[in-house]
Amino acid sequence: MTESVKKFDLNIEKVLEDWEVYHAIREVIANALDEQVLTKTKDIEIVKDRKGIWHIRDFGRGLKYQHLTQKENEEKLKNEHLIGKFGVGLKDALATFDRRKIKVSIKTRYGDISLAKSQKHEFEDIITLHACVAPPSEKGFFGTEFILVGCKSEDIEKAKSLFLKFSGDKLIESNEYGEVLKRTGKPARIYVNGVKVAEEDNFLFSYNITSITKSIKKAFNRERTNVGRTAYTDRVKSILLTCKSKDVAHSLVEDLKEWDSDLIHDELRWTDVAIHACRLLNSLERVIFLTPEELVTAPDMVNLAKADGYAVVTIPENIRESITGLKDISGNPIRDLSQFKTDWNKSFQFSFVDPKELGLEERKVFDQTEKVFKLIGGKPKKVREIKISETMRMETFAYREAAGLWEESTGRIIIKRSQLCSLRDYAGTLLHEVGHAQSGARDISEDFEQKLTEMLGLMAAANLE
Repeated sequence: MTESVKKFDLNIEKVLEDWEVYHAIREVIANALDEQVLTKTKDIEIVKDRKGIWHIRDFGRGLKYQHLTQKENEEKLKNEHLIGKFGVGLKDALATFDRRKIKVSIKTRYGDISLAKSQKHEFEDIITLHACVAPPSEKGFFGTEFILVGCKSEDIEKAKSLFLKFSGDKLIESNEYGEVLKRTGKPARIYVNGVKVAEEDNFLFSYNITSITKSIKKAFNRERTNVGRTAYTDRVKSILLTCKSKDVAHSLVEDLKEWDSDLIHDELRWTDVAIHACRLLNSLERVIFLTPEELVTAPDMVNLAKADGYAVVTIPENIRESITGLKDISGNPIRDLSQFKTDWNKSFQFSFVDPKELGLEERKVFDQTEKVFKLIGGKPKKVREIKISETMRMETFAYREAAGLWEESTGRIIIKRSQLCSLRDYAGTLLHEVGHAQSGARDISEDFEQKLTEMLGLMAAANLE
């Protein structure tokens, strides 16, 4: 070794015995990517030359031997979008290369660095790993280049797979907290500033966290692997709760449909995420949210919603209770069954039928109107006219069209045309509404009202027939 070469003791106190070659390569790539971000230079290069030697190069400011002494990098600590935070990663990598018999050299404008075992200064009986710093072979060299001899292509690919940049994961949406990524069959991946720290078998999406919390910093160990879910759950929630795209909304809501099966992903088990999915989709598309029970008990409303161009989205009961009365991200009420009924009644218009347009059998029934009134002593003064309509508003206590309606403001009794199919149905509905007109009382309960109408109809029909 010539006199111009200086030996620099790396002072590695603890060797990471579990590290493989690809872990060391990961650290080299991470440093290169951070330098690219800091200096806004072109993409890093990872190439194999004709001799089978791998080269990893960035085009930044160039590594100095002083960087091998750092415990903390203030520049990196101030930039939360970088991968590395501490200066020990590079030394861990160099120690791993040495232990795994990979020959490594580093080329920068400040000098050429290689590794060698040497006596520790003033302790000749102790042999430690040193960086051998020689004058630069190329003074005008831009960036830092790591040259790895004996490195396998599999190690390079395994290291690259730990980075979002090389993963091929497709971005769906990004926001101030991070990125939602499309999951591609394999376990979902959790990245922190582009480096993988965990995998999730039952996540719907992969995520890249770009806004770091204290819990993530605390869990971000030297190995950068096996970070527990508790460290990043809050940030993943924040990413999802800030999303605004159709792609994310659709995926979440589609997954929510599996709420009663083992197919649902873990994100949708978080109530606040499920609610946000509903708020988001409600603002983006014409949808109505119904529980499975409501699909069965309110078929008329379901048909009306579909006829009006609304897509029906099935949600569990606990989520329906949570969204009732809420507004979506645009400030509009969320359309559950109750809200749709309210909106439908507000926009409702009667479709009146002229008695002359009634069918023969319908007209026969309608012509019994005065006789029905005679059964109760004649038409009440409040009732000014009887109207027949093809369509009706929804009943007060049910999600179906009413058979009849008393309008206090106009003095009209409006009866649905379908009631003219029999005298019993028509007379019962007519007298039912007369009861409202005379009492001023509203409907009480569905069962009571139905029974009352039935009895009135039977009575009227028996007398008239």
